[in-house]
Amino acid sequence: MTCINRRDLGLLTLRVGTGAVLIAHGTQKLFGWFGGGGLEATGEAMEHMGFTPGRQSALAAGLGEAGGGALLVLGLATPAAGAAAAGAMAGAVAVHAPAGFFAQGGGFEYPAFLGFTAATVGLAGAGRYALDHATGHRFDRPWMVAAAFVGSAVAAAAVVTKRARAQEDAEEE
Repeated sequence: MTCINRRDLGLLTLRVGTGAVLIAHGTQKLFGWFGGGGLEATGEAMEHMGFTPGRQSALAAGLGEAGGGALLVLGLATPAAGAAAAGAMAGAVAVHAPAGFFAQGGGFEYPAFLGFTAATVGLAGAGRYALDHATGHRFDRPWMVAAAFVGSAVAAAAVVTKRARAQEDAEEE
């Protein structure tokens, strides 16, 4: 057996690439980096998209993306990282779904791909080249996978359902 394991190297590459993209998107929302609007402007935009209260929604989305992405890059608390990022992307998918699938038409392809990729890493684990491995998987126990993904799914469903109801109420007015 060689010192370098292709599976673990592949997981490292997938974690770092996906995590870096999520960090960039999250920091746009939180700090206005990379051409983003920052918390205030993103909060206003979230309010217009039906996520209320807007500022708290922007904070939650930004933390889910940037925080989940950072933990994925590090390979730390990987189930929670993958679940948090996937949950944040579920909200983005809800926004883009009316435009169809493909991103060039404003569809949900891109956030769905990021969400599925983050979820896959959260389910598969970070691999050998990760802080989870270095800490003896202290933050990556089998029960944590179920808890993280159930919690994220429940939270995402609640947020998306609340947004859908708010949009229905706005259309009735």
